[in-house]
Parts: sequence; structure tokens; C-alpha cells
Amino acid sequence: RIGSATSLSSAVINSRLQELVRLFKERTEKVKEKLIDPDVTSDDESPVASPAAAPVPAPGGELERDKLLGDDHYCEMLCCTFKSRPWLDRLKSYQFPSSIDPLTNLMYVLWLFFVVMAWNWNCWLIPVRWAFPYQTPANIHYWLLVDYLCDLIYLLDIVVFQTRLQFVQGGDIITDKMAMKRNYLRSQRFKMDVLCLLPLDFFYFKVGVNPLLRLPRCLKYMAFFEFNNRLEAILTKAYIYRVIRTTAYLLYSLHVNSCLYYWASAYEGLGSTTWVYDGEGNSYIRCYYWAVKTLITIGGLPDPKTLFEIVFQLLNYFTGVFAFSVMIGQMRDVVGAATAGQTYYRSCMDSTIKYMTFYKIPKTVQNRVKTWYEYTWHSQGMLDESELLVQLPDKMRLDIAIDVNYNIVSKVALFQGCDRQMIFDMLKRLRSVVYLPNDYVCKKGEIGREMYIIQAGQVQVLGGPDGKSVLVTLKAGSVFGEISLLAAGGGNRRTANVVAHGFANLFILEKKDLNEILVHYPESQKLLRKKAKKMLKSNNKPKEEKGGPGDPLIIPPKADTPKLFRAALAATGRMEGKGPLGRLRWRLKELKAMQ
Repeated sequence: RIGSATSLSSAVINSRLQELVRLFKERTEKVKEKLIDPDVTSDDESPVASPAAAPVPAPGGELERDKLLGDDHYCEMLCCTFKSRPWLDRLKSYQFPSSIDPLTNLMYVLWLFFVVMAWNWNCWLIPVRWAFPYQTPANIHYWLLVDYLCDLIYLLDIVVFQTRLQFVQGGDIITDKMAMKRNYLRSQRFKMDVLCLLPLDFFYFKVGVNPLLRLPRCLKYMAFFEFNNRLEAILTKAYIYRVIRTTAYLLYSLHVNSCLYYWASAYEGLGSTTWVYDGEGNSYIRCYYWAVKTLITIGGLPDPKTLFEIVFQLLNYFTGVFAFSVMIGQMRDVVGAATAGQTYYRSCMDSTIKYMTFYKIPKTVQNRVKTWYEYTWHSQGMLDESELLVQLPDKMRLDIAIDVNYNIVSKVALFQGCDRQMIFDMLKRLRSVVYLPNDYVCKKGEIGREMYIIQAGQVQVLGGPDGKSVLVTLKAGSVFGEISLLAAGGGNRRTANVVAHGFANLFILEKKDLNEILVHYPESQKLLRKKAKKMLKSNNKPKEEKGGPGDPLIIPPKADTPKLFRAALAATGRMEGKGPLGRLRWRLKELKAMQ
């Protein structure tokens, strides 16, 4: 009995161990799939115990289980149900960054937008509330609510954001909290930020709610200019924003002038003279119309009557001429900077046309040159890409070249297995060239000294007896002419014509540039020469001799005539074709002529 009980317990233990091994294997497979593909959702469930070995729940276990299930949140999407943390937990777990990069952090740019909106509220509406009777006891609480909301934004900018801005000191980017705070407290911006938050509002209890007491809020102009710089850095067409900003400058100057005109009219008395505002219609629109006519010096205004009106009008005219000329100059600079590339393109094209006209170049060639200029400009936005990148450091040029060209060059069979840094150096030597439709990229028989990579468009390889049959069409990403880079003897000759099919944009790598690079990479140079020899052998196999199996003849070759038979023919030569031997000789001559 004891032996049977022991064997039974050992069998139960073995079955239990096997089940545990199976469960662990399944869990291992799930974890392995999760590591290979992070997007695969796993249940993350613990192995389910068998009923025989299930533990007895302790008192209160159901409550704990319900509590755990209550803490889990599920989200249903389509046919799937997966765990998802609620937005409140995500908000609580969010940590504000300890340091902010002011040059690249988009969150900081967004915050500057709110600061600039608060600054514009003060700059635009303080003059209106001071001059026009728009602030009344009935709506004063609305004005004060927005005012103090703007003050809160100012305060948060000082306490939360400005003390976390990174700065450069001695070439190092400083991210230490205390160092960033000290840098801000010692800056000119901190002094202006504190000055703009002077609590002059306490004077409201003595003089009433006077908007002029909030005039220091307009001193936060540094945030406005910083926002302009950051926004222009991230916009693709920054000149549009510059035009809008310059227009806003003009509108704001007219806005302030209209407020001053209403104040002057109220000081003199509304409708007291023909020069002041008569109090009819919309006061702001009528005063703004008067400000536009004054600053732009259109004329047609009533003559001032009193000394105050004359002095005010003279100052208006002088200010209008100065402000309007400054605005026109700024607008010209903005438009000129936006169209600088277009102007350069037009000047280059005009100079080329003038040169071709002077030397009487044929019209067909002139039209092709014009087409090249127009297509290159519209496809690239510039005539020469190297001129744009020449101002950048060598490392930045390499980063741009890797992003643009590395995926194409790395697929070239000739460069497989080469040093990665050698390929990077080669990318900087690539030169972009645009070919027009039916332009010959290379011709058969010429010496090849460059390799071509198709960036956009298609090229056709021509061959056949007439040299005009299309053998193959190469599309974007294809490479040809790579064997010419390493061929001995000054370069091998091209074996076919390659013609651009439509407009084609190609990258060119010249042989001399590759040789300069390979000097520093001897191992890659050996590998490339070995590959080039194999490719040349496969492309230049010797042709089969005439009469071989691959070149059958219509008439088989004639066997040599025996010597004895030739002597008999010579002996009968004087018979002049008479007799059977003469006829046979004539027949052999005919066959020879046919062959």
C-alpha cells in the first residue's frame, strides 16, 4: 500500500511539473513575441492553477479581488478590448520638463503664443478703453476679468517657463536648475518682466479704474520678438508671416492715431468745430477713417481752427509721413527677401539669353536652354543645390546627404560590403544634374568616367542594329555606369546609348572623386576592384568563333580537293572543258562561286 501511494503521488507531481513546464513555455513564447513586435498585445495573465491545487481564498479575498478589478480600466475599440489608463491618471503622471530648449521645443512656442496674445490685449485695448467710452460701470467686471487673466499668464511665464530655459555658456548647454534660474534673474528680460507687472492697480481704489495704470503691461515686448523668431524658424514660408506682421504694424499705428483723434475731439468738445469728430455714427470707425486719411496723407480733411488743433494736425502729418515711409520700406524688404531666389533665377536666365543672342546660337538650342532653366527652377526651387549647402558645416552637409541619398547608394551592388564611412564621404561628392527629354546621358563608345543614380524620372537604354531599339527602361532609384568608376586604363567604353525619357534628375559621382576617397580606405578599394573585375568579365565574354554551334551556315564549307585529283584536272586543262573531267571542273567552279 505504501508503494502504491508513493507511485501515485509521484505521478501527480510529474503531471503537475509537466503542466507547469508547458505554461512556462507558453509564457516565454508570448514574451518573445512581445520583444520582437512591441505592438503585439499580450494578456499578461498568470498561469491558471488546476482545480486540485487551487488555494482556498482567505477571508476578505473577494473584496481585494473586486478592488483590483475596479482599478483596471478597459477601452473598447471595434472588436478588441484592451487596458487603458484614464485621462486623469495620465494627467497626474505627467511631469513638467525640468529644462526647456527654447530653440526646438514646440510646447514653448505654443506658450509664447498665449503670452503674445495677452500682450496684444493690453497693447490694443488699453488705448481704446482710455479714449473711447467703451468701459462703463455695467461691463467693468468683464474687462477686469480678462485683465487679470493676462496678468496670470505673465506671472506663469516668469515663474514656470523663463526659469527653465536652457542657455549656452562656454560652448556648453546648461540644464542645471539653479544655473538657469540665476541666468534669468540676471538678464535684462527679468527686469522688464518685473517692471511690466507693477501693481499699479491698487490706485484703482483712489482714482477709479483708469486703463492708463495698466500701461506698463505693454513692456513685455521681448516675448513678442522672441515669438517672431521662433515661429519664423519653424514655418516653411516665413515671408507670409512677415508680410502679415508688417501689415499689423501699420494697422496698429492707425489704431493709436484714431484713439488720439477721439481724445482730442473730446478735449475740444465733440462737434464744437468742423475739424473734431461730430459724435455721429460709430465713433471708432469714423475716427479710424480720419486716421487713415491723415497718416497716408490723402488729403481732403477739414482745416483745423484752434491752436491745439493746428499743433495736433502738424504732429499727425509728420508722424504719418515717417511711419508710412518706414512701413513701405519694411514691406519692400520683406517682399524682396521672399523673391530673392526668383530674382536670381531671372537674372541668370536673362544673362544666358543675352549671351546666346550675341553669339547667334540656333533657336532650337536656345529653346532647350530656356526649358532647362524653367524645369530646374520649378522642380528644385534653385539652380544649384551645392550653393545652398556650401555655407553649412561639413557635418550638417553629411547629415543632409545621408537623409537624401543614402537609401539609393546603399542599394548599389558594387558598394555592398564597403566601409560605411566611405559611403558617407561619397554621398557628399554626388552632384545633381537635370536632363531634358531625349538628351543623351551617355553615348556608345565614349569613355565612362562617372556613375549615374536616378533620383527622379526615367532613362532608356538603346541598342540593336540601328541603335534606337529600347532595351530596358530604368526608373527612379536605378543605378548605371558603376563599372566605369573602377575600370583600368582610363575607363571602359560605354556599350550602349542612354537617353532621358522625359525630364530626368540624376546624381553623378565622378571617377576622380571616388579615387580621392579610396585613398583613405584601402580595404574598400581592394574589394571594389575585385568586384569590378568580376563584373567586367561577366559583361565582356568572348564571342563564339564563326561556324560554331551557335552560328550555323546555310552552305556547309567545301572539303579540300585531293592532290591526285587536282593533278588530273591540271592535265586535262588544255581540253577546254571537253569531256567529263572538264564538265566536272566547271561544276566545281560554279559551286565555289556560290559559296
